[in-house]
Amino acid sequence: MRRPGASASWIGWRMLRQVIRRGLQSFCHRLGLCVSRHPVFFLTVPAVLTIIFGFSVLNRFQPESDLERLVAPSHSLAKIERSLAGSLFPLDQSKSQLYSDLHTPGRYGRVILLSPPGHNILLQAEGILQTHRAVLEMKDGRSTFIGHQLGGVDVPNSKDQRVKSARAIQITYYLQTYGSATQDLIGEKWESEFCKLMRKLQEEHQDFQLFSLASFSLWRDFHKTSILARSKILVSLMLILTTATLSSSMKDCLRSKPFLGLLGVLTVCISSVTAAGIFFITDGKYNSTLLGIPFFAMGHGTKGVFELLSGWRRTRENLPFKDRVADAYSDVMVTYTMTSSLYFVTFGMGASPFTNIEAVKVFCQNMCVSILLNYFYIFSFFGSCLVFAGQLEQNRYHSIFCCKIPSAEYLDRKPVWFQTVMSDGHQQTSHHETNPYQNHFIQHFLREHYNEWITNIYVKPFVVILYLIYASFSFMGCLQISDGANIISLLASDSPSVSYAILQQEYFSNYSPVIGFYVYEPLEYWNGTVQEDLRRLCSGFTAVSWVEQYYQFLKVSNISASNKSDFISVLQNSFLKKPEFQHFRNDIIFSKAGDESNIIASRLYLVARTSRDKQKEVIQVLDKLRPLSLAKSIRFIVFNPSFVFMDHYGLSVTMPVLIAGFGVLLMLILTFFLVIHPLGNFWLILSVTSIELGVLGLMTLWNVDMDCISILCLIYTLNFSIDHCAPLLYTFVLATEHTRTQCIKSSLQEHGTAILQNVTSFIIGLVPLLFVPSNLTFTLFKCLLLTGSCTLLHCFVILPVFLTFFPPSKKHHKKKKRAKRKEREEIECIEIQENPDHVTTV
Repeated sequence: MRRPGASASWIGWRMLRQVIRRGLQSFCHRLGLCVSRHPVFFLTVPAVLTIIFGFSVLNRFQPESDLERLVAPSHSLAKIERSLAGSLFPLDQSKSQLYSDLHTPGRYGRVILLSPPGHNILLQAEGILQTHRAVLEMKDGRSTFIGHQLGGVDVPNSKDQRVKSARAIQITYYLQTYGSATQDLIGEKWESEFCKLMRKLQEEHQDFQLFSLASFSLWRDFHKTSILARSKILVSLMLILTTATLSSSMKDCLRSKPFLGLLGVLTVCISSVTAAGIFFITDGKYNSTLLGIPFFAMGHGTKGVFELLSGWRRTRENLPFKDRVADAYSDVMVTYTMTSSLYFVTFGMGASPFTNIEAVKVFCQNMCVSILLNYFYIFSFFGSCLVFAGQLEQNRYHSIFCCKIPSAEYLDRKPVWFQTVMSDGHQQTSHHETNPYQNHFIQHFLREHYNEWITNIYVKPFVVILYLIYASFSFMGCLQISDGANIISLLASDSPSVSYAILQQEYFSNYSPVIGFYVYEPLEYWNGTVQEDLRRLCSGFTAVSWVEQYYQFLKVSNISASNKSDFISVLQNSFLKKPEFQHFRNDIIFSKAGDESNIIASRLYLVARTSRDKQKEVIQVLDKLRPLSLAKSIRFIVFNPSFVFMDHYGLSVTMPVLIAGFGVLLMLILTFFLVIHPLGNFWLILSVTSIELGVLGLMTLWNVDMDCISILCLIYTLNFSIDHCAPLLYTFVLATEHTRTQCIKSSLQEHGTAILQNVTSFIIGLVPLLFVPSNLTFTLFKCLLLTGSCTLLHCFVILPVFLTFFPPSKKHHKKKKRAKRKEREEIECIEIQENPDHVTTV
């Protein structure tokens, strides 16, 4: 028994929920009436907006050229360290230094010369030198051979480390382009000519292969994905149009709505064009990650289209078409408004300052605009199309040919093919029969076959086993998540950058990139303790260090420099003046106070031994050295340009989905007692969590890392699952049938058609992405395919079975119906008044 206070509180919350629900339904009903009374206006305004903003897509299109700004964490310690390193050792003071490009990649040309299997590249000296001379003749460059750029090395004796043979040689040509825009343009031209030269030399030298890379190669191959995907996106659009048109068709030529399915997809397309126009008008720059927006917007927009079509089928045919449109809005737009709001909240959080990846932030900003326009275009443009289609149906016009449907007597005199094309399928019965839309092939399949099969008691154990398998694999995948800091995952798969990276990983993964070790405070280098601390810090690395060279010089020369004045005097007047040590001048910063000189900063170079998983080990080196800079007496920083992409990338890239997930959870909890039914929110939270974790685990098992594309897909998964599960769950918890099984059948009958139509169109539209040779589109395809598949699995298999086991109970509905029926039987009577023809039922 409930306590009186608790009962009163519960009744109050229930009344509040009903008031809110009816208020929203009333608002949507009035919105539907407004659209149905002014269809031309609501059709014209979106079309004009698309024309206005659509031209800006062509006139103001500009690609983003700064790849680091897009995919590297915006705020990271590595960028602060780069700034400090650049202020201590400016690039224009390091022109002749071996590793001058330690705080920015700069402009460069890089080539790998690979010999055939079983051959020694070192025996191809003439070809190597010919290639080298051809590059140097291009001017404006300098060459650098470094020890760890011999690949596939064969060292017969590990003691003397003499190289017997090697498979590959890597040569890097750095350009002096810093400090001048003109020099940068010249450097860009040089890089372009360098790549052309490498292709030409490859044709001349068949005895070894040439793989080239320049500083602009990553950006070029990142942008190449968009170029490769253009035709495939058009094919995808055609597939979605075809699927939507066919799934909206019926044998009944009066009630079939093929053009509405087609116009619904076009509605989403023109809203996306308008959103793109707004983006470019506000000085937005295009990048390849934005390829996902059309698919994201289509998945949500077509859901509203198919739900409105289902809502139209549920209206009574004897009503005027304007009232039917209003009823469809009242039935559908409340839930669609809620799901659109959740899309806006989650992607809005992804666009917040908490997001540390610029590409994710730009994508989420665009997605927010797309969702708002999607919602506006669905209830205005598509709503107007629904009004005109409803008017044609009410006036008995053919849904395709827009001509009057002939009478049954006229059809009987025509051939069979004409009867098939022109018959509304209900000529033998009244036009206003109870539910003539039951003959839609998807509804017929669900009602007559699927609903009975999935709720069969013998099927349920297999569904439980299936879910346990699904959960096991998902959990196993979640334990193996890895971050995708490797930028190669965003490039076109057949691009030179990817080929170069694969070759570099195969032959040059034994050593890390050169790491700059910067001591940024004065240090007593002559002190034995300091010298020991430096050796300890550099242990485990191959060091190129002026300190070690100077100590060795003092030892060989038998010079004592145990105090400050002797140490600095010998360093300046003897060591740095020798030709073999002059290049160390740029690695030491001296200050002079009167006649006394001081070393205020210096730098060393470290190279770590690595294995195949080079990137992961470099991150481990970074995580190991940074804490030592705080714990030791020596104040230092370590930096390499690659650190900008790796530094806390895992945390930066996962933060948006964590924030979005928290936002969804918080919103559902805060509205727990304000929505249609609190148990609906509870089941929705469980369903979304199950789908999200399933997609996350399965995509990891499918070799998808946590990069910016997969994170955006995970944010979308939250919304896509809510979009499809919410109507099904809320209809179930509000259903008043006698049993849970009957309630879930009713829910599937009401919303199953729209869910199946939308998910099928969504998945079919993804197929062309398979044929785009790009790692970015492969990731997009895998994640979105898992999103659609897991959502479909839950809506049609898992939820229909599990909802028959757990609350809400439907027994009280059964008792109430019996009590009402008994009460009616007891009090029903006939009162005959003085007028014998007047009969009143009490």
